[in-house]
Amino acid sequence: MGDPRCPWALGSDLMAAYHDREWGRPAHDDQYLFEMLLLESAQAGLSWSTVLSKRENYRRALDGFDPRKIASYDQPKLDELLANDGIIRNRLKIASAVRNAHAFLQAKEAFGSFDTYLWNWVEGKPVVHHPTPGDPPPASTDLSDRISKDLKRRGFTFVGTSIVYAYLQAVGVVDDHVDGCPAKSS
Repeated sequence: MGDPRCPWALGSDLMAAYHDREWGRPAHDDQYLFEMLLLESAQAGLSWSTVLSKRENYRRALDGFDPRKIASYDQPKLDELLANDGIIRNRLKIASAVRNAHAFLQAKEAFGSFDTYLWNWVEGKPVVHHPTPGDPPPASTDLSDRISKDLKRRGFTFVGTSIVYAYLQAVGVVDDHVDGCPAKSS
């Protein structure tokens, strides 16, 4: 009998650990929600394993994903990040982290927390799908389309519908664990 995990998590120990401990588990901590938003944004056009392997470097480079600190980054700090080979050195993605920090703080202020903003889209309850191991996951859904549009309206960047869908999966707003996976919600 094969590994009961979701097939995408079988490629490495790092991916398996991320799958088993984080992916698809409902998250409500604003700091973590911001971290995952920045990491998913950094993934655009790359594999998740690439971003995940650089996560600790991102934590050090981006002040522990503190949105207040990131929102205050100036050009010398951006230049420092662009020279850091431990992260993805894409000028637009790095600038996006600063812009998204500002937008995140504004959303947090408007809703009391980013958690409230995000989970209001699903009335506080994860959307549970029931894919089988052979089912390809969708790249986007109506939910990710609507949230993407709203995030862009609020000033976020690198939040296209596919990135938002991956983000929703990552933070447990959407549970796309395959049926039979031990990490699957009931």
